[in-house]
Amino acid sequence: MPKDQPAPVADTDRVAREAAALAEAPVEDDQDKAGEAPAKPIVVEGRRVGIGVDVGGSGIKAAAVDLDTGELIGLRHRVPTPQPSTPAAVCASIARMIRKIVKEVELEDEAPVGVGFPAVVIDGVTKSAANVDAGWVDFDADGALERVLKRPVHMINDADAAGVAEMRFGIGQGERGTVFLITLGTGTGSALFFNGMLVPNLELGHMEIRGRDAERRSAAVARVRRGLSWKAWAADLDEHLLAIEKLFSPRLFIIGGVVPATLRNDAGIVGAAMAAAEMESARQG
Repeated sequence: MPKDQPAPVADTDRVAREAAALAEAPVEDDQDKAGEAPAKPIVVEGRRVGIGVDVGGSGIKAAAVDLDTGELIGLRHRVPTPQPSTPAAVCASIARMIRKIVKEVELEDEAPVGVGFPAVVIDGVTKSAANVDAGWVDFDADGALERVLKRPVHMINDADAAGVAEMRFGIGQGERGTVFLITLGTGTGSALFFNGMLVPNLELGHMEIRGRDAERRSAAVARVRRGLSWKAWAADLDEHLLAIEKLFSPRLFIIGGVVPATLRNDAGIVGAAMAAAEMESARQG
């Protein structure tokens, strides 16, 4: 497709049907590293529980989450991100993992699902697709996933999700002023908070440094792709952080991904579940 032509907008109903069919199709090995499921479902009566999903360029993680403590309940599932990472293929992978989770943990049908995703997300619609298939641009992700999962779904930018968790349960807890979180993986995610309030969809991995997206040099995968030493890559990352510092003067930097923050690689799962619960409560009034 020529670069000056936008990607076609995916039809929500069609994608949902494709995803549902893919989710039901037999899979010999979905490469899930979660381990053996419990013999009996985990009882969570009296606890506020949601499901968190963290979609990345290379992997998708999911688990049930205690919304009051930030603790994962039961197994933490992880599968490779489908390639190509089309909406139907990713939604199917999410559906297969959640099907396992609801067998392992006794969840109410109304328990919301939060999905952290590497894109600008506005009202459940993904507006960009930097490290995933172009079919995600202007895609009604919430609508498609709700059709497939038959439960409330709310999508949020993946770095924003990780930031929400770190600010509630991690190193950012109680911090005032400007706090900046950066996540380092296939891309470079970013989240900005002021007095604990999120400024969503910042996406400063795509700020321009030396004439190109900053994440081309600062993302964790960039070190491997370019064959750099840790010291050389750290210099590139430092240049990115200094540029952000000049713009926002944060009191605190939180770095997650290859340099884990307090919640390590679970922050995206926890934050997505928390955000979904809050957005669903607001929707219900």
